Amino acid sequence: MSKEVAILGVGMHPWGKWGRNFVEYGIPACQDALKDAGIEWTDVQFVSGAETVRNGYPGFVSGATFAQALGWSGARVASSYAACASGATSMNAARAQILAGLCDVALVVGADTTPKGFLAPTSGDRPDDPDWLRFRLLGATNPTYFALYARRRMELYGATDKDFAKVKVKNSRHGLSNPNARYRKAFSEEQVLASPMVADPLRLLEICATSDGAAAVVLSSMEFARKRALDPVRVVAISTVTPKYPNTVIEMPNFATDSASSVPLPNAPFRDSIAAAAYEEAGIGPEELDLAEVYDLSSALELDWCEHIGLCKPGEAERLLNDGDTTIGGRIPVNPSGGLACFGEAVPAQAIAQVCELTWQLRGHAGERQVEGARVGLSVNQGLFGHGSAVIVRK
Repeated sequence: MSKEVAILGVGMHPWGKWGRNFVEYGIPACQDALKDAGIEWTDVQFVSGAETVRNGYPGFVSGATFAQALGWSGARVASSYAACASGATSMNAARAQILAGLCDVALVVGADTTPKGFLAPTSGDRPDDPDWLRFRLLGATNPTYFALYARRRMELYGATDKDFAKVKVKNSRHGLSNPNARYRKAFSEEQVLASPMVADPLRLLEICATSDGAAAVVLSSMEFARKRALDPVRVVAISTVTPKYPNTVIEMPNFATDSASSVPLPNAPFRDSIAAAAYEEAGIGPEELDLAEVYDLSSALELDWCEHIGLCKPGEAERLLNDGDTTIGGRIPVNPSGGLACFGEAVPAQAIAQVCELTWQLRGHAGERQVEGARVGLSVNQGLFGHGSAVIVRK
């Protein structure tokens, strides 16, 4: 049986910082996706919501929250939480319903309203919660975690401050023409390096902000799309894998690794395995990609992800960057949307937003940021507590 589903429509609410109810962002994204798909809300049989834990009970049951806001129609609903992987998890739930023959058309939506500053655990004392503990015991805020990975890259591969700055420069140019991006300003390397140090070696302009925003995707069976005489972009793989024991790399929010003293290491570390599972499901390799949207929580982490998804060998991402391979017009553009550097984090929406960008690119509708001839694209990120997130789409 084919595992492909059609992307009928995509929609976004621009990222920003307004502090309004998250539903106010999600509904326009849904409406845009439905309009793009050429269907009515009442045609949707399943609503898959990506949860937002910061917005109370409506955020916990986001699928029903959006179904109610759009107008109760009897559609089935589900809500998924996987931190930054929530969007991919909710998309996978919708795909499963379609492939199981339980529905023909599904709406996937994620939206968020975030606090000022950087993300932190929900308030209250929870000493059994590793996410709470890493703040209270270690003071390991998200930027601290990003900085430790950046420092690791410098020690292992000789990455420099200038390399990290160049990633920000590239992404700021990509996002300049993106109408949904929060930050639409091109920065020079000198401006990035002059921005305040937040967590050594990362500066303010090299760490993504927290944002409000939303994204939505309408999925359908291939049969439904064909009946409408469409040749849509298709989802050909979704990976939501977890790590394999022993996981010997510290993954937030944990601050210790599994012991490998008497257990052999897995064939691939967790982050490598996320894209590897998607490639296996799609029956392709990284050499077939035309572009990628990756999880640039910091400019340094983009370099790591280039290696995790197989664009180059470990330690070679700086060469890709400096040779211009990852910029629009290069061999394999990375984050043509501008990435989180230009959007910031709206957690349940970001994996869906990545798929929106891939869809626009494969349709040839990305305007000034268009990757010429794009036919296959991959998005990747991960959520706390071992949630993988990778989606491969093709035309």
